[in-house]
Amino acid sequence: MNTLAGLAAALLYSLASLLLARQLARREPPRTALVLGLGALALPLHLFCVHAAIYQPDGLNLGIFNVISLVGWLLGTLAIGMSLYQPVVSITLGAFPLAALGILLSLFVPAPYAPLTTLSRGAESHILLSILAYSVLMIAAAQAILLAIQDRQLRQHKRGLLNILPPLQTMEHMLFDLIAVGFVLLSLAIITGLLTVNDFFAQHLVHITVLTLAAWLVFAVLLGGRHWRGWRGTTAIRFTLWGFGLLLLGFYGSKVVLELILNR
Repeated sequence: MNTLAGLAAALLYSLASLLLARQLARREPPRTALVLGLGALALPLHLFCVHAAIYQPDGLNLGIFNVISLVGWLLGTLAIGMSLYQPVVSITLGAFPLAALGILLSLFVPAPYAPLTTLSRGAESHILLSILAYSVLMIAAAQAILLAIQDRQLRQHKRGLLNILPPLQTMEHMLFDLIAVGFVLLSLAIITGLLTVNDFFAQHLVHITVLTLAAWLVFAVLLGGRHWRGWRGTTAIRFTLWGFGLLLLGFYGSKVVLELILNR
């Protein structure tokens, strides 16, 4: 049942992405309702698959591919929510394939991982906040990429994505809204982590902590620069991508090394 639900969700995500990509390639107005409808049908199936993979009889399985699948579900949910708020359905073209990939990796690629049997409430809060922060900031990074493409096409007097995206100023406001939400979640994740982790060295968390704090600092500087110096455009895009790159390296890089290379 879990496998069937996951495959059905991956198929729905893929159909939505292919439909949207075809419409954009032909420069046709996207059929937003159909694209979002297919994604919305995939979400509960994906959630069922994620829940079955993570919540196991012997504990929580937060292996790298299960986490990728969970992040994919959050990305799909955030992308649909944003598309309902503003006409940015094109952002699903990045979110839906990642969600589908996460499902398939979780279902069919084995990864050594010892399920967590005893977690304090503080540790559970830290894990949840970390995944939420990462997902929101990943959508912010995708928004920054769209903003960069939109700005470039505007300078070159090309239409392209300009026909289906909100005005540049609206896109910038959405970007900083996402960064602000992600920054708050990341701050809370760092605080709960510092309060619940006993030994950073024994738990192989030093490099993760350093990279996460570096990412936090990048986003803090960006938000400060936006407030006091009016930073926008290329500066905002670069800071967003640098911050997310550090977070990506800490979030997944450590799991790849520990689980897939060192088998810990």
